Amino acid sequence: MGSEPIERNAQAPPPSDWDRLDRILDEALAGTFPASDPIAICTDTVVGPAARQTNRTASGAAAKRALRPAYHYRRHSLLVRLTHSINAVAAALLLMSGLQIFNAHPNLYWGDSSYSKHAAIFVVTAGEKASGAEIGVTRIFGRNFNTSGILGLSREDGSLTERAFPPWITIPSNQWLAMGRRWHLFFAWVLVINGIVYVVHSVLSRHFSNDLAPTRRDWRSIGRSVLDHLRLRHPLGEAARHYNILQKLTYLMVIFVLLPFMVLTGCAMSPRLDSFAGGWVDFLGGRQTARTLHFIVAWTLVLFVLIHVFEVIVTGLWNNIGSMITGRYKVPPQPVELEANHGGS
Repeated sequence: MGSEPIERNAQAPPPSDWDRLDRILDEALAGTFPASDPIAICTDTVVGPAARQTNRTASGAAAKRALRPAYHYRRHSLLVRLTHSINAVAAALLLMSGLQIFNAHPNLYWGDSSYSKHAAIFVVTAGEKASGAEIGVTRIFGRNFNTSGILGLSREDGSLTERAFPPWITIPSNQWLAMGRRWHLFFAWVLVINGIVYVVHSVLSRHFSNDLAPTRRDWRSIGRSVLDHLRLRHPLGEAARHYNILQKLTYLMVIFVLLPFMVLTGCAMSPRLDSFAGGWVDFLGGRQTARTLHFIVAWTLVLFVLIHVFEVIVTGLWNNIGSMITGRYKVPPQPVELEANHGGS
């Protein structure tokens, strides 16, 4: 891959089975998928921690001369940073107030009405063991799961209470449907207005076309990108300045599919909006189907956030947080050989 072979050291241990497998996968990746979002891959003659340490010690001054110095660049504009922060707060409060609303009727149905003869497809409730002890029960498509301590039964004011989601994850913490709806509606407007501002800014500043629109080379490298992410390999140096194909597709899906669909299904649950244009809710399968889809998409977004936070941590927590606060991202030193052979897209 353009790097010079490492001189063998008599004390260097032989490569492990994991090192051999890692190198085989590297060679398979290099021969199968082009690198649109390149990953710096070590292809030294001798691999393993001891050999790499031996190489670093032996190369000394030459390695220092081959490193490109670290530098900062402007990664996020002020408006992007502000809308990101507002979105994070609004989304968290929407989730918590939404769970408060769900607790008032912790059942999900498929169809237009919950009064039909069809059983709920998802239920969170409380039950009893044969011994008489209370347990939390979650029923999915008729199959019961014991979810005591998580769903169905929570400790509130020192005693066990039948409650779908526990008090610590809902707003307000006590059961208060009317206030939960007020919180939910208010922060729904915050999210929508903030999202419109972000989209308009991203279009006018060409952020979408320059940074998020996938290129042909991106599409050709999607297989490699998936495998690299599964192996927790991430772009280095100049390549770290660009979104990879999985990031682009995920962000576009969240911005233009999941969030608008959340708004649409939320509107479908409003009686006033249902009557605004008769019959449009039927395209979603009815009000109860819309409520179920709203719930599913909400937890899909939660999964996205968890993966997003995980990636922020493993790719450099403080550097990523700092770039979202100050807008400046630090590109660490990188060997010139890697930069020459693994340029950014």
